[in-house]
Amino acid sequence: MSNNETVKLLGTGVSPFEWRIIWALKWKGIDFEFIEEDVSNKSPLLSEKNPVYKMIPVLFHAQNAVSESLIILEYIDETWKENPILPADPTERAYARFWAKFSEEKILEASRLAFHYTGNKQAEGVKLMSESLEILEGEIRGKKFFGGQTFGYLDIVVGWIAYWLHFTQEAGGYKVMDPTRFPGIDQWTKNFLQVDIIKDNLPPFDKMMSTYKLYRQMSLHLLSGGGDQC
Repeated sequence: MSNNETVKLLGTGVSPFEWRIIWALKWKGIDFEFIEEDVSNKSPLLSEKNPVYKMIPVLFHAQNAVSESLIILEYIDETWKENPILPADPTERAYARFWAKFSEEKILEASRLAFHYTGNKQAEGVKLMSESLEILEGEIRGKKFFGGQTFGYLDIVVGWIAYWLHFTQEAGGYKVMDPTRFPGIDQWTKNFLQVDIIKDNLPPFDKMMSTYKLYRQMSLHLLSGGGDQC
């Protein structure tokens, strides 16, 4: 990377979406500067560079500002060709993108329901998440990574399951991940957390636990204030 191609990443330090980008940059061997953002008091930089959603992460590279984590991952892979993230084969790339979309729309959205709500809505989130994890289990069982023996894009996308899910379950007071029910995902989690760029680049446990407990308290406060309580 030439000296004029400065890379910066705007994030909070605890979001799985920005850690996807950190892992990808580390995998590629790209040096970058991390800029911490307080999403409760959004900076002018965030509002300027992601004016539509005003959300992290945002990647700055040379004169470009790229937002949305899945889009950033593809930008990184297309910009720096070394150590590819996505498979070279078009069919395998389509497979990875399909399951990435599935994980975002089904598993991640259900986990948000389980984490931010109580009662019937939380139970619905747990049910939907369990059903979606069963489908994902069928794809990973018997494999080391989602690409077989090769770590890559889809592992990065669903990597939050291997680490963040513990904190959302603990803080949210629900349980969905059972190694006996999802042995393939459980083994993949162990394999994933042993990858050097993963095990050396995870947010601190204590910070994660306290942050997600705070997020849960904030959600409960909103519900008790006349929100969509169930």
